[in-house]
Amino acid sequence: MLIPVKINKSIDIQDIEITNTNFKNLNLKEEHIEEFLRSNIEVIFQDETLLVVGRQVVNKENGRSDLTAVDQNGNLVLIEIKRDVEDIKQRREAFEFQAIRYAASYAKIKTTDELVDKIFASYIEEYKDEFELGDLTAYEKATRILNDFLEKNNAAKTFNSRQRIILIASSFDSQTLSAVAWLIANNVDISCFELSPMKIGNNYFIDINRMLPPPALEDFYVEVDDKKRSVYSEKRNTPITRSYLPRMDKLFEWGVIKAGDTVVIKNFGNSEATVIDTKTVEYNGQKLTFNQWGEKVTGWSALSVYEWTIVKGSEKTLHEIRKEKLLPVENETE
Repeated sequence: MLIPVKINKSIDIQDIEITNTNFKNLNLKEEHIEEFLRSNIEVIFQDETLLVVGRQVVNKENGRSDLTAVDQNGNLVLIEIKRDVEDIKQRREAFEFQAIRYAASYAKIKTTDELVDKIFASYIEEYKDEFELGDLTAYEKATRILNDFLEKNNAAKTFNSRQRIILIASSFDSQTLSAVAWLIANNVDISCFELSPMKIGNNYFIDINRMLPPPALEDFYVEVDDKKRSVYSEKRNTPITRSYLPRMDKLFEWGVIKAGDTVVIKNFGNSEATVIDTKTVEYNGQKLTFNQWGEKVTGWSALSVYEWTIVKGSEKTLHEIRKEKLLPVENETE
């Protein structure tokens, strides 16, 4: 629930109308949502890095998948989109079952060459204005981008070891959510995201909400301060595991990075940028998201920005620092 307020030494209700709407009422179709996601994938999925490699990919049975991506673990990710719950209900085939069929066909892709040949090269050709091809063919460019992405994320050896499904709509019916919950319980990597448009005053916003899987209760627990851990505690040689690594807001809270800091992309000269806030930096006079900055510097279509960003003066990446923060402190009894 959003409540518009005016703050000036006090908090007062502000007379601004907030209206929940939907894509249909805004005369937007599924292809509009699809293009929005394709062009802004890093905004929607800020917890991870996804490289989009295909749009409207057709399989041999004339099935047509919406978006195809590769994640930082090298897995193929099928992203299926429906405008709203009514569009889901009007389908002859269940939303989640349609996605499962497409994901099953992707399981047959065993090598990066296959992915480039069957999907990624044609995507590069279709959107060649977004890529600097130079003297390269679409196939050669796709091969370079994919191999660089996998290498930089240490995922070449795990390429397509499993497939993932992401379902997106502005609203879901209970049958779909029930089926997805069951699939998750049976170890199928599938998730549901709601993208809900709303109007606040004269401006439009999209509220992004992950419906399934829900965060585990353990993710909300505050851990005991390592410094106060009993000297009688047993030593642990394995790191604490979490479902989600800390994000930029937590790194700000810890003081690892702050507004005004100079950051660089590891191993790339002329990459210096100034941190503005938890989401953006200033680079060459432009205000960019961290991901946009990283992609602009490297020329890659996607990267894990935490693994490549270094605060100037430090020798470690943000990813290395946040991992260290999560390691248990071993008791020194000697």
